[in-house]
Amino acid sequence: MGSPCEVLVDGGSGAQADEVSAAVAQEAWRIEDKFSRYLEGNIIHAVNTAAGRPVEVDPETASLIDFARTLYEISNGRFDITSGVLRTVWTFDGSARLPAQDAIDQVRGRVGWHRATWESPLLTLEPGMEIDLGGIGKEFAVDRCAALARDATPLATMINFGGDLAVTGPRAGRETWKVGIEGPELDAAEKVVELRQGALATSGDARRFLLRQGVRYSHILDPRTGWPVPNAPSSVTVAADTCTQAGMLSTLAMLQGGQAERFLEEQGVLYWCRR
Repeated sequence: MGSPCEVLVDGGSGAQADEVSAAVAQEAWRIEDKFSRYLEGNIIHAVNTAAGRPVEVDPETASLIDFARTLYEISNGRFDITSGVLRTVWTFDGSARLPAQDAIDQVRGRVGWHRATWESPLLTLEPGMEIDLGGIGKEFAVDRCAALARDATPLATMINFGGDLAVTGPRAGRETWKVGIEGPELDAAEKVVELRQGALATSGDARRFLLRQGVRYSHILDPRTGWPVPNAPSSVTVAADTCTQAGMLSTLAMLQGGQAERFLEEQGVLYWCRR
């Protein structure tokens, strides 16, 4: 998942906590092994190395691709699972190094869901194109693991994968789970949110950005231009029923740039936005 992952169980014995943690860890590794673009031999590697040939995917993968296609459509192309190849020209390490426009343009020729052919269960990409489910995979994993935790124990449990999290219910005595939202200094909570149910997800550039001549370039890229989204918030956190919903809304808000707050207001969700 590319981040610290934790399971918090409210009460019970060490053995119960170990049982829940083992179930969650097994599912998290299953999803990581299946969908990571960094690993060979999985379905993502098969799609990305097919060189223009159609690849048949399983129902779970198909459902994620369907979801990604929906996000592409409702975002007018701002969310695009083929945009991961832009990482070959962008390195968000806090430096002032920006790629040349011609380098961006060359890679953009390999970006665009409209260039893919998706007739479930067959996916065909043009040679040189890739898909990356990182924009939805972690939230999907949180929800899957929360469901497993709910089945494994009646005790309230929190699944937290790098700040994207879900709780299975309120703590004992209807107590809330207290969750800190990171501030700009990264070592202290800027705000504390109290949860009894549901999920939180955060999108932001706290750790991945470029800074040149006073302009901060977020790692959130607009696949239509190949450049960071202009005027994007530094951070967006959204509360929703599921982590998948929260992650979808926080990511789509970031992609709206200067209109992020307006977008979230229109969705009628609880959110926290930092500029």
